[in-house]
Amino acid sequence: MYPLHVLPTVTPEVLHHVREQAVVPVWLPVPLLLGWTVTGAGYAGDERSGGRATALACTGPAPLGGAADLVLVAEELGVGLGAGLAGLPSPDPGANVSGPPAAKIEAAGHPTPLWTVAAPDDRSVFVGEAKGLWLWAVLWPAAAGYLLAEHVSLHDLRDHIPLDLVVGAPSPYLAGFPIRARSA
Repeated sequence: MYPLHVLPTVTPEVLHHVREQAVVPVWLPVPLLLGWTVTGAGYAGDERSGGRATALACTGPAPLGGAADLVLVAEELGVGLGAGLAGLPSPDPGANVSGPPAAKIEAAGHPTPLWTVAAPDDRSVFVGEAKGLWLWAVLWPAAAGYLLAEHVSLHDLRDHIPLDLVVGAPSPYLAGFPIRARSA
């Protein structure tokens, strides 16, 4: 298994560290959705292999009222970080992905379809492919999935970190969940 590194707070230094470790994208909605803040960052990997999966958490107003949380994951096949957040019993979405896409976003300037994945009732889970890797969007509460009906454009923080990034209190969703991953 790849070890999970969740950074306790988000600062410019933390984001630089995560992007330096990452061999996969570090996805961020740009521009950041209105009223949203970046609330967490982490990666799965070690010093030898680098970050084989990354996670970036954001919090803001939910489309149907209240607060919502979003965690974006980029990962190689079989790592399991996205599946762990999604509450799946295996490291990949498997046969749960079929039919027409449920959402269409933009990732690194390219149209990117996302499919829903069956998950626990407390969250919405979407998965697709960007830059040849899994792209997961996990949202709490489940109704927050409507957020992806808006125009969402993802930027890879490995390219550059926006100077006007707004950070908030640490996300509760990046710690304490199981990762179902293959051995490194």
